[in-house]
Amino acid sequence: MAHKKAGGSSKNTSSQSPQYIGVKISGGQKAKTGDIILTQRGTKYLPGNNVGMGKNYSIFAMKEGVVEYKDKRKTRFNGQKIVRKQVSVK
Repeated sequence: MAHKKAGGSSKNTSSQSPQYIGVKISGGQKAKTGDIILTQRGTKYLPGNNVGMGKNYSIFAMKEGVVEYKDKRKTRFNGQKIVRKQVSVK
């Protein structure tokens, strides 16, 4: 006779918190110095004027002003042309 009750296995026990990546300040909104404008994985958005990029590719304001998004053409090393969004603070 068993001395312990049989333990079943469950598949949905891992609990991870969400990553909260994406745009934090939209275009036309004011940003203060040091405010994070957006968080991203890789360079989906490129930094423009008065904007810096962190080690984890997050873009932050280096000057107080209004956030602006625009399209930027970029040529890759193989000659392929792509369009990326560029973030700047005016």
